[in-house]
Amino acid sequence: MEGDARLFAEKTIETFYFWTGVLMWLIHAGFMIYEAGVARQKNVLMTMMKNLLTCAVITPTFFLFGWWIYYAFQGGLVPADTAAAADALPWSDRMGPNLDDNITGVFWFAFLLFSFTTASIMSGAAIERIRLGAYLLLAMILGSVVWILAAAWGWSDGAWLYKKFGFHDWGAGGCVHTVAAAFTFGVLLNLGPRIGKYDDQGRPQSIPPHNLPMTMLGLMLIFTGFYAFYAACAVFGIAEPGADPEPWRSIYGTPMTLGSLAFTVTMGFAGGVMGAFIVSRGDPYWTISGGLAGMISIASGVDVYHPALGYLIGFAGGAVAVLVGNRLERSGIDDAVGAIAVHGGAGVWSMLAMGLFASGYPQHEHVTSLGGQLVGIAVMIGVGLVPGYLISLLLKRAGLLRVSREVELAGLDVAELGIEGVVPAAVSGEAQGTSIEVDEHQARSQLP
Repeated sequence: MEGDARLFAEKTIETFYFWTGVLMWLIHAGFMIYEAGVARQKNVLMTMMKNLLTCAVITPTFFLFGWWIYYAFQGGLVPADTAAAADALPWSDRMGPNLDDNITGVFWFAFLLFSFTTASIMSGAAIERIRLGAYLLLAMILGSVVWILAAAWGWSDGAWLYKKFGFHDWGAGGCVHTVAAAFTFGVLLNLGPRIGKYDDQGRPQSIPPHNLPMTMLGLMLIFTGFYAFYAACAVFGIAEPGADPEPWRSIYGTPMTLGSLAFTVTMGFAGGVMGAFIVSRGDPYWTISGGLAGMISIASGVDVYHPALGYLIGFAGGAVAVLVGNRLERSGIDDAVGAIAVHGGAGVWSMLAMGLFASGYPQHEHVTSLGGQLVGIAVMIGVGLVPGYLISLLLKRAGLLRVSREVELAGLDVAELGIEGVVPAAVSGEAQGTSIEVDEHQARSQLP
């Protein structure tokens, strides 16, 4: 009976993480729709192609070395030769179908979807002017190396930031969102703004989304997928025979419940929407973006916050996203979707809020503190910013980072793909009218 019970528990765990991974695909579908709505019509198809190819590039590289990085570098920059790291190598028995292992495959799958999300954060910010090859190289490095290194350092019970400083980042507000935003900031410094974004005096000009309802629909899909993202951050363990039932645990091994996600993620979302709505004075784009900022703002401490505190933290996060986004735009940083403001501003606030409101929270022998969270913030920004800036600088100097002026003005769909992703209504209407006239003429000619 004990063997049967354990097998049933393992199958339950396997099923749970498998379906969280499947539902996290909604995040990527949402990013694709969201960014396509923001892009101008001449760049819609290329924007969506970038999102599709993100998955195709990151999947094999994450399999080959990304999963290994997570287990090998938890102590720092020198890889550790541990059993867990050996099991994460692509030729390990655990890295494939294994009747004795119900867990590794679905954990790997969930982490892979985290990698898609991280790279997609950069994708939207750089639309309409980055070269496809340059983007895919940067996405691979961010999704299969950089964020994984950050997770190894701060998002595990073996992570040095956790062991030495009590760093707590339950929902990856640092190692996913802040790292991706910092990496993106480094890329944008070298990529430069879109043509027409700033006038001769350097004043920002509006380039509105070509389809704002489409963008809002994409964000709603992202919101839905984020519940699966957070659920996949919870650890579902198996109690030993005769022991008390094993509770849900954080990635640091501290107890929690899925109910904390149901309460606090939703309250954070609601607070973020209202905070952005008020500060942006009702701007539709920033209002719905504030919902995502709110869900990110509660990430680091969602396992311990009271729902009311989650609402307030989310409210502040939505406001922060608007203020940071406006500041970056005035400073000459053309972030087409506000990714740095939403993911970076709210991600940093997430880690800071954990230090402000939950210092002293016990994590076995480690205790959270404001100082520990500040160290984590500095590390996460550095891990993202340095490689993002240096690699994009090399691509820029090689002439491989940005498309030519002629291609950018013509639009990437026609210039790079040879096809219009969105046919203007007037053109399609004229073509339809011509077709109808031809059909009527042919019909009359066949009458007796």
